[in-house]
Amino acid sequence: MSRKFIDCREYPSESNCTVAISADTEDELLSAAAQHAVQVHGHQDGPELRAQLRQIIKTGAPAA
Repeated sequence: MSRKFIDCREYPSESNCTVAISADTEDELLSAAAQHAVQVHGHQDGPELRAQLRQIIKTGAPAA
């Protein structure tokens, strides 16, 4: 099973976030990424946010 990840560095924001989140399953990653998006970036959690996050999930590991 390949790890999944989302790397904020690939999506510049005003906060210049450098967090990369990874997990073994897409569902686990999506949950953690949604929490991060709400708490750090001020997004509203919901189906639209989760759909956007699902589109940027990559397989493997973020660059060092």
